[in-house]
Amino acid sequence: MFPEIKNIFSDIPTTLPTELFQTITEQNNIRVERIVSDGQTTPDGMWYDQSWDEWVILLSGSAGLCFEGEIEELQLLPGDYLFIPSGCRHRVQWTDQKQKTVWLAVHIMNSDEKENISE
Repeated sequence: MFPEIKNIFSDIPTTLPTELFQTITEQNNIRVERIVSDGQTTPDGMWYDQSWDEWVILLSGSAGLCFEGEIEELQLLPGDYLFIPSGCRHRVQWTDQKQKTVWLAVHIMNSDEKENISE
């Protein structure tokens, strides 16, 4: 059996009423996920507070991230990436409203966290 070639930008729906989260691969304590945003943000008052580490790269579009305790918003453009350690509360302040924002996220968890990774 040969590996199948896929494209990270294929099969993106024209309209997205909510962000699209798709697992690309999952092995042991690592999960790789494609996230597609179309103007979505983290709901007011909500913070992501994950018990696992996450590495994320922005592939297209743009986004603004806020981290609890920080005054400045981080603006991400295509090619920008960052490591978000577990317990680092953050939120998506905005995503591009003129084009789809495509993220690639790598979730790194302890073996006992594997069952609790859904966001």
